Amino acid sequence: MGHWIPVVLSALGGCGGESTADDPSAEKSALKTDKGVDATAKVIAIGALNDESGPAAAIGKPYAVGKRLLAARINAGGSGLVPEGWTVRLVERDHGYNPQQSVQAYDEIKDEVLFIGTSFGTPNTLPLRPKLEIDDLVAFPASLSSEMANHPNTPPLGAPYKSEGKRAIDFIVSQAGGTDGVKAGIVYQKDDYGKDGLAGFKEAAAAQGVEVVAEQTVDPGQKDMAAVITGLQDAGATHVALMVLPSSTGPIVGTAAQLQFTPMWVGATPSWIDAFFNPEVIPSAVFANFYWAQSLPFWGEDVSGMSDFASIYEAHGKDMGTQDWYMLVSYIQGLAQIEAANRAIESGDLSRAGYKKALTSLTAYDAGGMINPIDLSKTPYQVTDQVRVLKPDFEARSWTVAMPYGAPGTMPTQDAAPAEDAEAAGDAE
Repeated sequence: MGHWIPVVLSALGGCGGESTADDPSAEKSALKTDKGVDATAKVIAIGALNDESGPAAAIGKPYAVGKRLLAARINAGGSGLVPEGWTVRLVERDHGYNPQQSVQAYDEIKDEVLFIGTSFGTPNTLPLRPKLEIDDLVAFPASLSSEMANHPNTPPLGAPYKSEGKRAIDFIVSQAGGTDGVKAGIVYQKDDYGKDGLAGFKEAAAAQGVEVVAEQTVDPGQKDMAAVITGLQDAGATHVALMVLPSSTGPIVGTAAQLQFTPMWVGATPSWIDAFFNPEVIPSAVFANFYWAQSLPFWGEDVSGMSDFASIYEAHGKDMGTQDWYMLVSYIQGLAQIEAANRAIESGDLSRAGYKKALTSLTAYDAGGMINPIDLSKTPYQVTDQVRVLKPDFEARSWTVAMPYGAPGTMPTQDAAPAEDAEAAGDAE
């Protein structure tokens, strides 16, 4: 994730322009379209460049399901997300977390879709940007890299990895009661995701006077972590940030437990998967000191729209896959994409240019209260910088709040609940 929803519409019938109540053909002519829309059939084609076979497949598979769940909801009718009668069609490819395959898959579907609902992974999205400009095509990244917000064709939906790295330092200092005795380390993936988190971590450490004693790198999918853990251990690291994929998180914390190395771990968004709640996957004890820095709701959290999402999952998603956080996040991302399509229909212009214009009308957009407000009205996109830190509750298969939402550099007030007393909300089971 290195880390954001695909829907493909072949036909889209629209609103806008002159009244079409007595002339169905006028409705078609009133709606401007070009690629990815069939105005007669009222279908919108949405592309998805997934990872369902590569090193991030544990994230990529449920992320792909999130878009399929949204499509199923819309195509069942009565969603209220698009004008009644409209449906979506997903045009999906699996790039296996390979940048070259991502480019090839993009070339295969680019002329068939209105937008790319999921472009999975930072290294797989960056090489698409010159092509996106030429094709006037928006690709929503399953990535929180700071670089995504700088390009008009790759709008993100959450706080960047850089902010997560900074918030990790805030949490470390808060939990330690100051910087005395804190020796920070970081393990980061050797790509833009890892480097983005590293930059924020080191910037905040320097600002707060935290000593960074170790920097270790890993490759996506790397399993042997003995040298990584030995390096952290020899440096005396007391707190370690993880800017890695879950395929690395498991071996890191597992190897550390074997070597009796027990620092506090603070992982970025892509470091966790809900499969870790299952002790048969990895013993829960190895996550005793693990915390998660992120900016999005967890499954079952008491936020607006969560009960509706649970009902939608029960109605359409249970046969698609088990409950998973990445399914939820992908679905939420899709809501923003579909809202832009709905506004484009209302404006009478569902061309690619019309879709991009409608996207810029999303200001203070919060997906019905499910996310911190974002602003897509201008580039660089003003995504939220609000990041919190969660602690896994393995008995409840959910989370407690260890540090509340805040911008990097802010600390919780004295009356804020400590990590061990914060109440769990929801059920991620």
